[in-house]
Amino acid sequence: MGAELMFHRFCRRCAEPVCGRDRYCENCGGWVADGLRDHIEVDVGVAAGVSDRGRRHHRNEDALALRDVDGLRAAPGSAARGAVLAIVCDGVSSSARPDEASETAAEVAAEALVTALRAEGCPAAATRAAIHAAGSAVAELADCGAAHSSWAGSAGVSRGAPACTFVSAIVSDNAVTVGWVGDSRAYWIPQTHHSSAPAHGGSVPTRLTSDDSWLAQVIAAGTLSPAQAAADRRAHAITAWLGDDAGQVNPHVVTIETDGPGVVVVCTDGLWNYLDTVDELAAALPAQALQAPLDAARQLVEIALNSGGHDNVTVAVLPVVSPGQPAPARQEGRR
Repeated sequence: MGAELMFHRFCRRCAEPVCGRDRYCENCGGWVADGLRDHIEVDVGVAAGVSDRGRRHHRNEDALALRDVDGLRAAPGSAARGAVLAIVCDGVSSSARPDEASETAAEVAAEALVTALRAEGCPAAATRAAIHAAGSAVAELADCGAAHSSWAGSAGVSRGAPACTFVSAIVSDNAVTVGWVGDSRAYWIPQTHHSSAPAHGGSVPTRLTSDDSWLAQVIAAGTLSPAQAAADRRAHAITAWLGDDAGQVNPHVVTIETDGPGVVVVCTDGLWNYLDTVDELAAALPAQALQAPLDAARQLVEIALNSGGHDNVTVAVLPVVSPGQPAPARQEGRR
């Protein structure tokens, strides 16, 4: 069995932990918002994540799942391997019930990944299978008839069809496998880096995903300059998602081999809207991220909130340690 996760909820008035499904804070007596997802923290020891409603939204439409999996198949004569995985999904606000879409996708994919990793042991194949399972589960949430409504959001997502983005990361030894659909992102941030090192999977900060978005498409096509595209009202429209009206889902999957310790950061646009480049993210990442992933996730979320918090924000931090290096310890569930 993998490590049991720790899940934390907090009072938005005094930041004290709130037990179970309590509706009032025992510390200050403040009412705890109806949504259990307003602020959550998940810590599986070897990785951690934080999700927050933000300053402007009335609910959290992001979702987060982490799993620590041990006893995976290994080559003959080798010790059984372990893996840690994170999934982050962002509900499409222009769709119906986006919070259900993201939570369904994250939980279904997490279980599918664990099952596939134990059966096959191939992270890339497991990732593709999990994304398809998550897509099918989100599609089943659609209301019959409503999914074919004439109303559609700016991203082309039908109001009757719950929809979300998806990004996952699996860390096993020094290999990192990332899969995604939409514009949620994953980054590799080495503990130390040198400008002369290889840019992909080496010793420089690297963005591992490319956005499925209108902005990315027009920039790649050279139709508009990055500044012109970013100023367009369609800049944040996504071109791929999970949901009943998503069409054929074609997951992106990449695997890199790291050459030293570092962390994988997985996040929604609630973070990268404020730290758009990989260098900005690397500069903002706390120095202790490798040893204290929960603190690192908390601090990145705080940056987004302090920068305006215009959207839900979710961040997962997965350390990659060198052989013989101690794994991170589970942290206190305090904000």
